[in-house]
Amino acid sequence: MTPFFMSKDVGIDLGTTNTLVYMTGKGIVLREPSVVAVSTEGRRGIIAIGEEARVMLGRTPGSIAAIRPLRDGVIANLEATESMLKYFIRKAVRTSILGMNPRIAICVPCGVTEVEKRTVEEAARSAGARDVMLVDEPMAAALGAGLDIHRAHGCMVVDIGGGTCETAVISLGGIVTCKSLRVAGNKMDEAITLYIKKKYGMVIGERTAEELKIQIGSLAPAANEATMETRGRDMINGLPVSFVISSAEVREALMEPALQIVESVRQVLENTPPELSADILESGITLTGGGALLRGMAQLLSGKTGVRVKPAGNPLDCVALGSGRALEEMMMVKRTLEYSRAETV
Repeated sequence: MTPFFMSKDVGIDLGTTNTLVYMTGKGIVLREPSVVAVSTEGRRGIIAIGEEARVMLGRTPGSIAAIRPLRDGVIANLEATESMLKYFIRKAVRTSILGMNPRIAICVPCGVTEVEKRTVEEAARSAGARDVMLVDEPMAAALGAGLDIHRAHGCMVVDIGGGTCETAVISLGGIVTCKSLRVAGNKMDEAITLYIKKKYGMVIGERTAEELKIQIGSLAPAANEATMETRGRDMINGLPVSFVISSAEVREALMEPALQIVESVRQVLENTPPELSADILESGITLTGGGALLRGMAQLLSGKTGVRVKPAGNPLDCVALGSGRALEEMMMVKRTLEYSRAETV
């Protein structure tokens, strides 16, 4: 029997934008974009996965399609997801000569259906997992952020990823109330693209919109507004153009999806039992995910809810770290039960 500390157990943050793999005893060992490039003509098949496929987004010929197999936090293309998971697991975990496959803890949005859960399990098993444990993303985010989820005290986490915004109140190791909103980082990129199309009559790509959000995006006015030169295509004559956009314009574009996130958080607070509400008012809200890095997001949430909001120390890694810790906790409980049964016998 393989000792617990030698087992190749992994936690996976299977995100719409990026996938992170955590290995017990090693930490996060892989971080790749959730993108697959496939051939659309002749002998169809996978051409590239991860970072190699991401650079193809918006740049492929007609015979190749670079796709994101997950949409809004759930699997949209099962075959591509299975291939992507298999590639990531093999890259992160070197199978032993005994051929032992890993146990896998994989994160899912708290609002997924049973059918969607089974699809994730099927994809993980097809990728080589011998055991699969599904972990709610907000629970993993709370664990990864270092929150004590097991005591009788309410804590609240808001995880803003690429496809979904997960908001949950947690107490005594369980989710008391939660909401999964399919508005997050990708919708913000789409909002920037739409804003530029309407205001300037210019079309920009997905990667350009994301770069604008990261470089000059904010949800709070700054003393000195930044600007950024952007390239796109004129909708009228179809010619490539270069133009300058300001951080104030990006903020205007981002405000609509940001306020939808605020409303989602408010709804969870409204459905929280009074005693736990008092705990949250005392301890505040923890912000995780890529959205936590957007300037002004914490201030906007705090101003609209009246509750202190603090970004986690390493928001991008919280879900992946939490998935690994959830798996480790499960294995420790399992070992304790096995020892207890042995002593009883």
